[in-house]
Amino acid sequence: MNADIIRSIEQGYQRELPRVQPGDEVALHLKVVEGGKERTQVFRGTVIALRGSGNGATMTVRKISYGEGVERIVPLNSPNLKKLEVITADRARRAKLYHLRQAV
Repeated sequence: MNADIIRSIEQGYQRELPRVQPGDEVALHLKVVEGGKERTQVFRGTVIALRGSGNGATMTVRKISYGEGVERIVPLNSPNLKKLEVITADRARRAKLYHLRQAV
């Protein structure tokens, strides 16, 4: 009963986002506030994990920047996530692609 109430309340706050799966390459348009200024920063990488459901769902995105691996965990319903674009959809055979951390 409590789960039904929570689920009905969460539905009013969820946003429409494209379907994302591990292995997809995505571009995250994130709001960044520096001092008094606000700008949009694009973080482009591969989805290595999805976690949670409803308003608490998160996505881990990994990219290689200047030879160094960079990961970012982003709540899917965050107000700082302005836009989510799927660049290439790829089918992965695992739910968590943590083995990409060791890949060169």
